Amino acid sequence: MENSIKYTFKDFASDQEVRWCPGCDDYVVLRAMQKALPEMGLKKEDVVFISGIGCSSRFPYYMDSYGFHGIHGRAPGIASGVKIANPNLSVWVMTGDGDSTAIGGNHFIHLLRRNLDINIVLFNNEIYGLTKGQFSPTSLLGQKTKSSPYGNTQAPFNIGQLALGANARFFARIPGNEPKTLTEAFIEAEKFKGTALVEVLQNCVIFNDGCFTKYTDKELRDDAQLVVEHGKPMIFGKDKDKGLMLKGFKLEVVTIGENGITEADVLVHDAEEVDLTLHQMLIKLQYPLVTGVIRRVTEVTFEDLEHQLTSKIKTASPVSSVDELFFSGETYDVK
Repeated sequence: MENSIKYTFKDFASDQEVRWCPGCDDYVVLRAMQKALPEMGLKKEDVVFISGIGCSSRFPYYMDSYGFHGIHGRAPGIASGVKIANPNLSVWVMTGDGDSTAIGGNHFIHLLRRNLDINIVLFNNEIYGLTKGQFSPTSLLGQKTKSSPYGNTQAPFNIGQLALGANARFFARIPGNEPKTLTEAFIEAEKFKGTALVEVLQNCVIFNDGCFTKYTDKELRDDAQLVVEHGKPMIFGKDKDKGLMLKGFKLEVVTIGENGITEADVLVHDAEEVDLTLHQMLIKLQYPLVTGVIRRVTEVTFEDLEHQLTSKIKTASPVSSVDELFFSGETYDVK
């Protein structure tokens, strides 16, 4: 898959008119992906984008690469077949919160469980955008939508918790208005061998405008977000004076310099810790909201396990061809 040609983002932009609502974060995600791919060293013909149904699922049309627009929720199944048939391909599933956690919920969790070497980009805007504003499995309690005019009464999924419950090995959460951070996350996902899930906190300007503003607004994000980096202290705030400490079974926000607390007391992020307890705690935290690559644990992939098993069975098998199989054991002629 190594490529000697140096691409630019323009090489991955198709000739199709991009048809999302003006101001939608999807444009940011698209450009971030087009900028990330040249940095991955891949050949264009080795990249495949697969989608289901939804605003995010228009993605394959806008990429000058191979692509497949599937049916609602079934992109993980299609992507699995593509990857198993040709393990050398870089396979990307582009999906939304409704497409992946409602209609495609079963496919989504089993892709994470199996750990194929596939990348998932999940656009989470806490609403059904393409079908005009119904509540989704990530819509908040009490949220008024076209299908819950008196307020949503269903508790939402936390995408990260759902993913780790399905034993996701790689999980990143990235705001949809940060192109540079998105580009870096996509590159990290491609480097990772296994199923890599990137949740994009994506604003829907028409049906759920401002859903993540309290975390992503430029004036608020330094204090409202903790951007984690593997091996670095979990420090945040405009003045970089806030941090996380573990007090008993809970994470606590502390101020460096108060009560004798120093930077050395702040937890250091370990994305590669196999035990997912702390990763779960980081994902559940609401203030600050934890973003960045939260979990990155390498394990053997599904396709490698399948190939190992196939090789083992073939080596031990007394027959080496279909003809030998047909004529092995007792045979008889039909006259």
